[in-house]
Amino acid sequence: MTISSALNSAMSGLQAASRASGLVSNNIANALTPGYARRTLSVSSSTIGNTGGVQINGVVRQIDAQVIADRRLAGAEFGYRATTSDYLNRIEDLIGTPDLQDSLSGRLAGFESSLILASSRPDAVERLDATALSARDLANSINSIADGIQSARTDADRSIAAQVDRLNQALQGVQQLNVSITATSAQQNDTSGLLDQRRVLIDEISEIVPVRVLDRDDGAVALYSTGGGILLDGRAADVGFEPSNVVTPFMSVSDGSLSGLTINGFSVNTSSANGRLHGGTLGAQFEIRDELAPDAQVQVDALARDMIERFESNSVDPTLAPGQASLFTDAGAALDPTLELGLANRISLNAIVDPTAGGETWRLRDGFGAATPGNSGDATLLNAFSDALTQTRVPLSGSYGAAPLSSVGVTTGLSSQIGSYRLREDQQLSFASAQYYELSELELANGVDTDVELQNLMVIEQAYAANARVIETVDAMFDTLLRI
Repeated sequence: MTISSALNSAMSGLQAASRASGLVSNNIANALTPGYARRTLSVSSSTIGNTGGVQINGVVRQIDAQVIADRRLAGAEFGYRATTSDYLNRIEDLIGTPDLQDSLSGRLAGFESSLILASSRPDAVERLDATALSARDLANSINSIADGIQSARTDADRSIAAQVDRLNQALQGVQQLNVSITATSAQQNDTSGLLDQRRVLIDEISEIVPVRVLDRDDGAVALYSTGGGILLDGRAADVGFEPSNVVTPFMSVSDGSLSGLTINGFSVNTSSANGRLHGGTLGAQFEIRDELAPDAQVQVDALARDMIERFESNSVDPTLAPGQASLFTDAGAALDPTLELGLANRISLNAIVDPTAGGETWRLRDGFGAATPGNSGDATLLNAFSDALTQTRVPLSGSYGAAPLSSVGVTTGLSSQIGSYRLREDQQLSFASAQYYELSELELANGVDTDVELQNLMVIEQAYAANARVIETVDAMFDTLLRI
């Protein structure tokens, strides 16, 4: 080896060591930076004529693409399950547990107890008043559950609007980064920083909509939803949605009163069965708004109908005229079975017995169609009302089965349905959470380990010192030659 070739080899080694130490420093500094991929320097031996040395091939990002893809899909599933589980917990809290006085079961039990107390002293005005107020509390409890369901739908609609806006911004960001990466790569410059930024955006997109990433020419990528929707391939798709200020029981996608999704102006399916963008937090909000909450509304409406029908019968209160409202009303009117949708939001205590609205509670004892008070010691109607609560009958709507149920049975059935759905969703959430965090840990194992990086830095320092020693030796040899 000639002196010049030794010098060239040492100089190229110094350059490689300097570049490698810079990468190690960046790795340590960005160990906790989201989306950052550990960098290593790719080098090879270089031989030009009789001159050897180290050739820098480029910077390599150390990632496992398959692990990242699996983690993204698991993250989308985790977000979906967490969102639906939160909704079911919210509805279950509205219904409450039987041990709580202000729960639906507690209100029903309190109403039933007040009827029994009133029947033991039908002449006691304070007991009649307490019965009327207990009935009002029961109706208000049903109203609160139904209002909570519609509030959840409204919140879901607003969340959809916010997520669609963020999705469009992220897709535009990935499109712009694709262009920048292609241009930078064509100039043979390092694209690692741009790739990290794109990875962060794709991670964010995958939480909203589960996506698959396909590589394109010159470092660009295309994004497809797992449901088959094209989100980005060259140009970013424009996802459209029109939010509603308030969602009511009568609003749905099918009648056009609620907005669905569009991609580049074309409507796409948003159902849980075969929705184009289903599976992430966006799909979960659509499922809450358009499926889970409306189903819950149907069950609560059926419970409200059952409660009204139990008292709105001439066999229970012989003083009732045809079409006259009884203890519970549909916003003050008698029940119309054809207008059941939203009934739980409208059920109320009949104002003619509501003491806070100027009503007369003696009608609980003497009948809603009675013109004047009757025998103050007659508890016949109060006992009939109590029997109406315990009477078993098949609910005429809802999904309570074909078995005859008492009012307690219907209430318990509603609580059991929501509870079982919540328990099943929590179990699926637990599995999705474990899968997501295991894959996240596996991905982190391929990330920056500061201990390893420090060890690498020591090796680089040794290589730097060795090359520097070669240069010092060459310099000494030149000095010796010059002195001869």
